[in-house]
Amino acid sequence: MDSHLAEGVTPDQVDRWVRSASILHSNGDALDIAVKDGRMVGVRGRSQDRVNHGRLGPKDLYGWQANDSRDRLTRPLVRRDGELVETDWDTAMDMVVRRSKELLDEQGSSALGFYTTGQLFLEEYYTLAAISRGAIGTNHLDGNTRLCTATASAALKESFGCDGQPGSYTDIDHADVIALYGHNMAETQTVLWARVLDRLAGSDPPRILCVDPRPTPVAREAALHLAPLPGTNMALMNGILHEIIRQDLVDHDYVDAHTVGYDGLAEMVADYPPEHAAEICGVPAEQIREAAALLGSAERLLSTVLQGFYQSHQATAASVQVNNIHLVRGMLGRPGAGVLQMNGQPTAENTRECGADGDLTGFRNWSNDEHVADLAAVWNVDPMRIPHYSPPTHAMQIMRYAEKGSIRFLWISATNPAVSLPELERIRSLLAQEGLFLVVQDLFMTETAELADVVLPAATWGEKTGTFTNTDRTVHLSDKAVDPPGEARSDLDIFLDYARRMDFRDKDGAPFPQWHDPESAFEAWKRASAGRPCDYTGITYDKLRGGSGVQWPCNDDNPDGTERLYADGRFWASSDVCETYGRDMVTGAPQEPSDYKAMNPDGKAIIRTAEYLPPHEEPNEEHPFALITGRTLYHFHTRTKTGRAPQLQRAAPEVWVEVSPSDAREAGVSEGDLVEVASPRGTIRARARINDIRPGVLFVPFHYGYWDTVKDGEAGGRDRAANEMTVTDWDPVSKQPLFKTSAARLRPLDGGGHVPAPAPTTTASRPVSTEVSETHGGPDAATEERIGGGVS
Repeated sequence: MDSHLAEGVTPDQVDRWVRSASILHSNGDALDIAVKDGRMVGVRGRSQDRVNHGRLGPKDLYGWQANDSRDRLTRPLVRRDGELVETDWDTAMDMVVRRSKELLDEQGSSALGFYTTGQLFLEEYYTLAAISRGAIGTNHLDGNTRLCTATASAALKESFGCDGQPGSYTDIDHADVIALYGHNMAETQTVLWARVLDRLAGSDPPRILCVDPRPTPVAREAALHLAPLPGTNMALMNGILHEIIRQDLVDHDYVDAHTVGYDGLAEMVADYPPEHAAEICGVPAEQIREAAALLGSAERLLSTVLQGFYQSHQATAASVQVNNIHLVRGMLGRPGAGVLQMNGQPTAENTRECGADGDLTGFRNWSNDEHVADLAAVWNVDPMRIPHYSPPTHAMQIMRYAEKGSIRFLWISATNPAVSLPELERIRSLLAQEGLFLVVQDLFMTETAELADVVLPAATWGEKTGTFTNTDRTVHLSDKAVDPPGEARSDLDIFLDYARRMDFRDKDGAPFPQWHDPESAFEAWKRASAGRPCDYTGITYDKLRGGSGVQWPCNDDNPDGTERLYADGRFWASSDVCETYGRDMVTGAPQEPSDYKAMNPDGKAIIRTAEYLPPHEEPNEEHPFALITGRTLYHFHTRTKTGRAPQLQRAAPEVWVEVSPSDAREAGVSEGDLVEVASPRGTIRARARINDIRPGVLFVPFHYGYWDTVKDGEAGGRDRAANEMTVTDWDPVSKQPLFKTSAARLRPLDGGGHVPAPAPTTTASRPVSTEVSETHGGPDAATEERIGGGVS
């Protein structure tokens, strides 16, 4: 049972332990928070929990320290004479309410937009969705889960008719082949990777397939590592499926009984023999054949997918091809045979369930009037108040509307788009426009909060009560352990306060939303989920205070939860219950309901496919490299929390760029040299890490913004954040931004003086040089000063 306590605190000195789960990745590691004298002083894993069995990762063990940072926001701020100044809650909320009402009277609901996160609790997302959709009636609500999990949702809906992970974490314990597509599990879900390592060290180890252009820890353990050129995943997947079908490694009985669309797939991939696919993706044809043989010979195949597919060109189409492998091989619904289209954030699943992104609450169908009416009945509002006249507005379109002036009020909660969205110069400019009233709700003075008209100080994990759901549908309860600092309030309290001040009412004239605290919000959510795939009706707070989290659906038929979906070969795909009627995999054009019903009258799983098309931006003579961005083990998003945890910040203190040895030699770059990386949109400066990344590819971690670059009272330049360089482009189906298809150039600036890059050696950034000392985490003076030195 992993644990970490503040220096000088022993277990017997802890006043109480309060149940929770991790808020710094998507695995859902169950843990208990140690409280002493009213403060968090540590964490320990919960051994009985089905997700982690007591194990914790680095961010679990150390990230909690950010809660106690001395630079937490503790009072509301409002902009006066160009400066943000402290005020009281009434003044701040009066400004927000007054501007909301002015714009509703002047322009209507289309003037208001909301952009949220993947780190709030279910109860808060459900409340935000109810306010945005059911009270205001705006189409403009999305989460930053658009950046990390929109394609997971889209791929599941396209294949199975509805969202919801088919597989379970326990499939790792049974699979004989585990395929990871663009998923560096060793750094994004470390405890889950430990479970894989257990299997590899056991008597019956699975074979690992890794698809990733970087030399990740997953790649080092793989029986087969494929390193495609960024932007060519679709060609690779078409080539693999070509071989599976050509060799007739197909479960025809399963295909005939449970799917539609197989003939179209076979016809499409016939044009992608391994030699042709190899020409496109740069993976040797023989390796493509080996991958097909590995997948085609599996008796129990588990596949996971993450950002290497989701944030790349043809994201949904390539991710759907992973589903297709399972459908043609009949690898669903039994131990070891499943798909996990992974999430990137701890509560991303809840944004989708609750409708705080582009989904309709409870996995309902925007295009099905009966579904809209059903939700309206749950909320007791007029169905016409819920906007369903056009598709919901995705995050990138919300920013475009704000840029053009049609969205004039934008409320951003618990996310930092001034670092995390593509093409940052544009994002900063549009958020700073005079005509946009910007509300930011967060823990710290982020790069986005600096641009706001009103800043609302929020409570975070451990300072409030609520539930959250991980990738394999496991629901955990996080109880309040300590009070938030100063006047900070929970996000739920802030949203409900706004609703009451706006005087929102339901059809009977009662206050809307009708709930008032976390547990009443959860009970209201249960009514919204009843009868839908994500049915929570069998879950209570008391049930979640037992030994382990519970997987949905949990109801009268499944009182202990449900390990795997589709075990009976039945899907949420018939036209009256499906969440979507599907989209064209190339254009994103929606399918008509009548066409969907004709195509799939019996509600079977759908095999969809597409041809490979080149990315919109490819390397060229001026910008010869493919630039990809991504995560590192020790940080989360824009480091607002992990950068304030001494051990995590010390382990990865500064941005770097990864370069292959051959590319480094050609550019005249050595380990640790300062280099300039530039795209057609922007430039950064970073130290070079020479590692075994695929030649022709540069990698930059996206976590590093500017909140901690102030020196001697002056801010540094805008030459650090990876998203200065990324392109404004998105997948046509999922609308997920493409962070892995930009073109870039590399130029040395000066020698490193034999100082290695500030990149971890324990991760995918491990150097080729044996002379680089191993990295280690620990406190450093600057970080201790930022967090107040109280816990380290």
